[in-house]
Amino acid sequence: MSVELDGNILVTGTNRGIGLDLVKMLAERTGQRSHIYACCREPEGSRAEALKELVTQYPGKITLIKLDVSNEDSVVSAVQVVSAHVGAAGLNLLINNAAVNMPERPALMSATGKQDMMLSYEINVAGPFLISKMCLPLLQKAAEIRSSDDGDNMSCRRSAIINISTLFSSIEKCPETFPMAQMVPYRTSKAALNMLTCCQAEDFKTHNILVAGLHPGWVRTDMGGEIAPLSTEESVRGMLNVMSSLSNKDSGFLLDWEGNRIPW
Repeated sequence: MSVELDGNILVTGTNRGIGLDLVKMLAERTGQRSHIYACCREPEGSRAEALKELVTQYPGKITLIKLDVSNEDSVVSAVQVVSAHVGAAGLNLLINNAAVNMPERPALMSATGKQDMMLSYEINVAGPFLISKMCLPLLQKAAEIRSSDDGDNMSCRRSAIINISTLFSSIEKCPETFPMAQMVPYRTSKAALNMLTCCQAEDFKTHNILVAGLHPGWVRTDMGGEIAPLSTEESVRGMLNVMSSLSNKDSGFLLDWEGNRIPW
């Protein structure tokens, strides 16, 4: 059953690409009671100009927040800001979108060093772990306030974490996808993110908090390249439609932007 997304929504990695379009479409599609907390490392910097334009375009709907997911103090400060804004209403939806691909394309294994692996893990796994853990009290508040009208305890409208993952994280699909792009640090860190998704889904289900992974598809971004078949708009539109339909049965799974399950 599809439900409209609304409430308090936090998105990481929003200054460009998929994150930027997530903020834009959420601002377009959600109601007046909704508020989007758009997080990026340098909200006042030149790379956040498009994001700042969205704030002007949707007055009172978007709050920019400084957040470096690789820095624990930055995560603490960002969550404190969000907590002060949302108050007793809590946080309805956390979208962990910020990620890095190291080294840069084509990211061959032969060109990959230890630092590439460590930085990828720090941003792609430890970052979502930290912010999800620190946002848990806010997610719990939202889950307690909103009861389900259709008997389904979990939804992205009530309280949920969405971890943006990738088809390349699938161990089963690796022989099929590896020739397309090696990207070993990205693949392995996102596979670890999938396990985090499973662990969070098991841990947080007692609070009726939904946790799922989403693959945005092969998208025309800095990471995806110009020959990718999907635009960011197509990808984000699909992912938001999937988020709107998620329920208990989807918690702990990885799905693509069309709602198809991807094997681990």
